[in-house]
Amino acid sequence: MDRNSTVDMDTERLTAELDIKDSSSVVIKIRRKLPDFLQSVKLKYVKLGYNYSCNTATLITLVILFPLFIATLIQLTKLHLHNITLIFTTLDTATGLTGLVLLLFLSGVYYAKRPTPVYLIDFACYKPEDDFKMANEAFTKMSEDSGFFNQDTLNFQERIAARSGLGDETYFPKGITARPPQLTMKEARSEAELVMFGALDSLFKKTGVRPEEISILIVNCSLFNPTPSLSSMIVNHYKLRPDIMSFNLGGMGCSAGIISIDLAQQLLKANPNSYAVVLSMENITLNWYSGNERSMLLCNCIFRMGGAAMLLSNKTRDRKRSKYELAHTVRTHKGADDKCYNCVYQREDDKGIVGVSLARELMAVAGDALKTNITTLGPLVLPFSEQLMFFLSLVKRKVFKMKVKPYIPDFKLAFEHFCIHAGGRAVLDEIQKNLNLTERHMEPSRMTLHRFGNTSSSSLWYELSYAEAKGRVLKGDRIWQIAFGSGFKCNSAVWRALKSVPAGCDGNPWADSIHKYPVKIPV
Repeated sequence: MDRNSTVDMDTERLTAELDIKDSSSVVIKIRRKLPDFLQSVKLKYVKLGYNYSCNTATLITLVILFPLFIATLIQLTKLHLHNITLIFTTLDTATGLTGLVLLLFLSGVYYAKRPTPVYLIDFACYKPEDDFKMANEAFTKMSEDSGFFNQDTLNFQERIAARSGLGDETYFPKGITARPPQLTMKEARSEAELVMFGALDSLFKKTGVRPEEISILIVNCSLFNPTPSLSSMIVNHYKLRPDIMSFNLGGMGCSAGIISIDLAQQLLKANPNSYAVVLSMENITLNWYSGNERSMLLCNCIFRMGGAAMLLSNKTRDRKRSKYELAHTVRTHKGADDKCYNCVYQREDDKGIVGVSLARELMAVAGDALKTNITTLGPLVLPFSEQLMFFLSLVKRKVFKMKVKPYIPDFKLAFEHFCIHAGGRAVLDEIQKNLNLTERHMEPSRMTLHRFGNTSSSSLWYELSYAEAKGRVLKGDRIWQIAFGSGFKCNSAVWRALKSVPAGCDGNPWADSIHKYPVKIPV
């Protein structure tokens, strides 16, 4: 019997996803889990998190306005708080006017330097028509009929599909399902148009905003970058204004959606009274791997058709109708390290067929990036009690070299909802274990992987749609979106719900299936 077919199934799931050596062998000696990235923390990333929270407005308030107010109060009351009425009886007109002018000036500086609020008015996820659906059994049959793969590779893909956590209602573009497959530029453009225009049409319908009102357009798609660009395709289709600030982000992996949100935030800070549209998607038609090298076959098994569009605003009047306000973005890039840079790499196999190769170091790299990102994010979001316990534990271990068990902050105290990129079942399992999350916290990610597959950077929005469809998002709730991708990058976005979102909202991609979920995922 072929050695590959005797590999323990649980081990095979991890090696197939993350530790394939070449087209003929599977490396079994692997790191089976994410590294425990909370066991080793660098102080510089903790410091970076506190630096993010110390903006100009905060410094003006703490260093100038607050001390000035306290000093004036003490001086006028002669340290007796019951004499506070002296403030209003001892000041002459000139002194009062001078103080008022100074207060107004400092308040103006504070107002000018305070962070510009960025609101998420609404978002829309693309849901293909039913004739794009493909069950796992049909996926296996399609791979066999394509004529691309040998029998060992077909058996390998079948086992991975069965253990991937994907259900029988994910979507494939017509270029891949055609017989024979039509992996052409024309079909790739057709897929892109369906996804982009489908999501944007739904977004404009939900928000009532006209395309010509958009000032900023950001599109991210990692592996499909035609000329004219995807952003130009949108400008042409919707006849957007000639002074539109358009950006097309390519090659940035599954975490590019949060990069786009961060870019939109920076542009909205610099351009008052503006709308920004972000479109996150991946295109799989031209990136369907037709070779037999196993390190490149995972993408075929878990990536599916999908995309999402978001409407952001910095207009004060939009706060009332917006769903969320952006609280924080934290970006981590490990590309300076060669091992991190090369762990997800697009290249040719030994037959000259292009695919995306996953290195066996991927889990270790992902763990290191996650560790850095959450260490930086912690000071921004964790309650003071958690920060204090974490910091004391860190000082004992790093400064005093004491052998004490590291304190693991409870991120469940900082967030009500977790949207973790649905990149694969094994990674979700390990993140749940490391952050001590419950099944309910993981439900949006696991169910998104089951219903829609890995839709790359847009998966975070299918997950948030799931929470909305269940009626779980309440006013004041905090949502943590975290994604990772090639480069290697790990990025986080934190949102605060401005209102409760009722279950069963129009335009939700889960509208016709939410009653079936959650479902039990086969082990």
